Amino acid sequence: QVQLEESGGGLVQAGGSLRLSCLASGDTFSRYAMGWFRQAPGKEREFVAAIRWNSGTTFYDIYAASVKDRFTVSRDNAQNTMDLQMNSLRPEDTAVYYCAAKLGGNSKDRRSYDHWGQGTQVTVSS
Repeated sequence: QVQLEESGGGLVQAGGSLRLSCLASGDTFSRYAMGWFRQAPGKEREFVAAIRWNSGTTFYDIYAASVKDRFTVSRDNAQNTMDLQMNSLRPEDTAVYYCAAKLGGNSKDRRSYDHWGQGTQVTVSS
């Protein structure tokens, strides 16, 4: 099993940047595909980005269309961390952001993830 903890959320002006971090513990981090999801008030939890390690030091990352070219996901298997660099933030990016983990390949479906962090609030003002 793996335990996850997000950090780095906060309040930022539109057009600004934030970097979120997810720290994993309790299991071999490299075995998991990792994902970021977010949930805004009154909306369902939606996919943001995901990244997996396949072999060697090769990583594969995927993104929701709404964040493509603005957000970048990365991971450091040696330090058991996954980061989400968020640039050009918009008010519609306001949400609680969750770190998630699953065995197997990348997925955009929140139902396929087995482990979740507590979430960190990101608020973007206009």
